[in-house]
Amino acid sequence: MPVVALESTIISHGLPRPENLRVAIEVEEVVRSSGAIPATIAVVDGTVHVGLDQQLLEQVAARDDIVKAGVRDLPIVVARSGSAATTVAATSVIAHTCGIEVFATGGLGGVHRQARDSWDESADLTTLASTAVTVVCSGVKSILDVGATLERMETLNITILGYRTSRFPGFYLPDSGHDLTWRVDDAAEVSDVMRSRAALGLTGAIVVANPIRSDAALDPDLHDATLAEGLQMARSRGIAGKDVTPFLLDHFHRATHGASLQANAELIVNNAELAARIASARKLVAGP
Repeated sequence: MPVVALESTIISHGLPRPENLRVAIEVEEVVRSSGAIPATIAVVDGTVHVGLDQQLLEQVAARDDIVKAGVRDLPIVVARSGSAATTVAATSVIAHTCGIEVFATGGLGGVHRQARDSWDESADLTTLASTAVTVVCSGVKSILDVGATLERMETLNITILGYRTSRFPGFYLPDSGHDLTWRVDDAAEVSDVMRSRAALGLTGAIVVANPIRSDAALDPDLHDATLAEGLQMARSRGIAGKDVTPFLLDHFHRATHGASLQANAELIVNNAELAARIASARKLVAGP
């Protein structure tokens, strides 16, 4: 059967308890109901798990010793018998190693604002440049420099497909304000691109940019005002580097009275459903 990889950082660090476990279970259920097998990836007590049973899923959602691990952190966590949730980059590498072609997440990391001074750029980008997975997401987190991120993705030869859109999604918003070159309208088209990538011997990722539904998105004015306020607060408090993203996401949750949390949950479930359809279409073409 087709398999869809799922990251675990959204469970341990992206959503508050107990909402995190509820969403994790819902995401796995929607993958199953769409004809694929969910494989949530995490490290528990020094062992990399590709697919979590209910007990392990609950541990990742509830334990306080779950760290956030990128690719560079994995050997240390495993060597020390630690436990970690995997980022987009780490999940992509582990999925690819196991032969899983399709991966669903919420939003990618990217180039941070003021990156000209800080050089702050997510390892998601360089990892996807050399990892042949297909990632279904709702763009990059809107708190990042979206334009600069798209430029970096072009430089790194990361293929981007807009799913039923010619505009790059804005995570909480359906439209980030940036055009896309390529559009697809069904899962079979994505499968065709995946097949062509393999035939050409290319090793970079395909990003399927799937916009959040309009009825689940944040109000654009509320989004922009919340982002501007959060950025100003981060500057005034001296918050920088990797601490900016969790600070801003928490600010969104508080300032929008949970609306951003609801949007985040909606988009990851929607992405998981599309990823399952893509995996099924790919399996149908590839065979056993």
